[in-house]
Amino acid sequence: MTTAKWIWRLALSILLVVSFVAAEKPTGYHREICQYRKGKHIQPMSAYHNRLMAMREQMQIRATLQGPEIYGYILPSTDEHLNQEVAARDQRLRYLSGFSGVRAFAAVTSHGAAIWVENRYAQQADGELECDWEIYLTSGNVSVADWLGSHVHIDKRVGADPHLVPHALWVQWERELEDKFLKLVRINTNLVDHIWGEERPEMPKNQVIKVHEKHFAGESWQDKVKELRRRLAHLGCDAMVVTSLTEIAYLLNIRGTDIPYTPVIKSYAVISQDDIFFYVDHSKISLGIDLHLRTDCFNEDCVKIKEYNQIWSDIRTYAQIWKRVLVPAPCVQDLGASEAIYTSMPGKIVVWEISPIIFMRAQKNSDEQAGMRRAHIRDGAAICEAMSNMETRFHTEQWTEEKIKYEVELWRLSQKHSKGLSLRTVVAYGEHSALPYYISSNVTNIEVSDQSLLVIESGGQYLEGTTDVSRTFIFGEPTHEMKKAYTNVLAGILHLAQLKFPSDLKPSEVDALVRSMVWKDMTDFPQATGHGIGSFGSVEEPPISVSYGKNSSFHFKQGYFFSSESGYYKRDDFGVRLKNVLEVVDTGHTHPSGARFLAFRDVTMVPYEPKLIDSTLLSAAEKRLLNEYNAKIRNDIGDELKRLGNMRAFYWMMNQTRHIREYLPEDEYRSATGAGSCGHSASPLILLGLMVILSAIMPLRS
Repeated sequence: MTTAKWIWRLALSILLVVSFVAAEKPTGYHREICQYRKGKHIQPMSAYHNRLMAMREQMQIRATLQGPEIYGYILPSTDEHLNQEVAARDQRLRYLSGFSGVRAFAAVTSHGAAIWVENRYAQQADGELECDWEIYLTSGNVSVADWLGSHVHIDKRVGADPHLVPHALWVQWERELEDKFLKLVRINTNLVDHIWGEERPEMPKNQVIKVHEKHFAGESWQDKVKELRRRLAHLGCDAMVVTSLTEIAYLLNIRGTDIPYTPVIKSYAVISQDDIFFYVDHSKISLGIDLHLRTDCFNEDCVKIKEYNQIWSDIRTYAQIWKRVLVPAPCVQDLGASEAIYTSMPGKIVVWEISPIIFMRAQKNSDEQAGMRRAHIRDGAAICEAMSNMETRFHTEQWTEEKIKYEVELWRLSQKHSKGLSLRTVVAYGEHSALPYYISSNVTNIEVSDQSLLVIESGGQYLEGTTDVSRTFIFGEPTHEMKKAYTNVLAGILHLAQLKFPSDLKPSEVDALVRSMVWKDMTDFPQATGHGIGSFGSVEEPPISVSYGKNSSFHFKQGYFFSSESGYYKRDDFGVRLKNVLEVVDTGHTHPSGARFLAFRDVTMVPYEPKLIDSTLLSAAEKRLLNEYNAKIRNDIGDELKRLGNMRAFYWMMNQTRHIREYLPEDEYRSATGAGSCGHSASPLILLGLMVILSAIMPLRS
């Protein structure tokens, strides 16, 4: 190094050190309960505090055993397959910190600890985490690199487990930390696992894989593999490493119980033109699965089952043979492959593309479409049973958010072909309903009365399909403001459901149709309007995302199912949330451009809250749409409730879906008839009616 370069580097290092010392450290989420401890050096001696100290020891021990010390460690809440909801064995972040939410990650240094959570989990994190922890929002302006840059000296190393981090996110962190003069390094043995030791839960044994029967799946797994191979050949790929559990479950027509809320099996798959390898715990394989997957033969349509961890040695071996192998890239909710998977093969053979399985799975076949409709009828009946039972007992019992959550889940799980929940049930009352990302828990649980609005967001897994629904209720009398907010939100949902459009329209472009009804009052809701939904699979399924802030190149196709959501949130007062699942259908007509005309069809069959609907704010067309929706509920859910023999729920449903008069409001009437502003001109229809009445009561003259 020349003298000039050496002097320049020394000056830069001095400047950075001075900046590091002088810089004001980031401040996170305001933790009022922790303020009194500032400057008092109070250290809580709890299990979580001890684990944090043990983590710091592990960071130092690693320097002795494996090389240079790491001065920071990043820990995501995901597992090796990048699931957000994970098995007990993989709840590393919860074990270390006590935070039980999802979609989070933490950073630990020798003198600090911070966690990044979504807005919806901030209150929960504040209640669950000790004061050792700072809390930041993932949507905020302090990144993990910013925080580490203010807590770790330059030219130091920060570690993370590459098995738990998406490749795309690893590259982003690597670049951002490099800008802070820090180096991100791979720590292949997870440090939390060292601390957890023998107390770490085992994966449940003998939870055998279930065959997802063809009459539910609509297609054999052999046909799906054949189509996947065709698409891989089109991309010029010899093989594909499948890391997504929902994709493996779909592809092989199998389901399991390894992950909460999603019926999947912890496994990997490798699909080449000649072989199918399935990496899984052998204890989960039954004779039925052996027969289903044809494990006793040796052609290209036979599955070879291997132990779960053998994937790592196998892909390194096969990488010497493969010329091009597809490794999944991110797609909307799907995070793609981990950094460990991506770097286990030479970069020159890796084709980093969105998994073709995503597009195969999104377009449901006719059996899956029919199944989704049946699942939503069962689900609609469950909500009617829960709400009618609750309404009957509401004024004679004490109700809380958690009790209502239990009630809704109980009725849903009692339905035929129910296989569990599809998401964490959200019950939010009063001020909590005004929090768009609120998650109810024992920490935040409050009593529910008849004075404010109650938001319930929930979903179920059925053999026929997956459901996701939000409704807002009130057990008392609403204010005019509540009714106006609810009616505007409802109008947005109705508008989207009746849309007809060319097939080249992007999902992000329909978002304004829903939001326009709340935009007119200068309000908005922070959630995406919609996302794809699986068939007895994931409640959030790519590639569909309806959000005007996201530029998606994907289009709707006949057979897609997705959610339609709208909301209104008045801070510290009340909130409204409605969500339906829509099916994309072909109208049979062609756009002048050659594209097909598509339309949406409601499959969610849950009544709206009539007490919250101000019919004077709805147009005649909107009332007609609402009446048509209610008539379908009365027909489909009515038959289901009568079949179940639950007449209490039947009469509750009939009352909730009563007909609304579709007369024109006065201003629309005047516009249509050309009547004067003073309102004295008689309507031709009224005059005609009077003539008919007079002719009926007056004697005919010869």
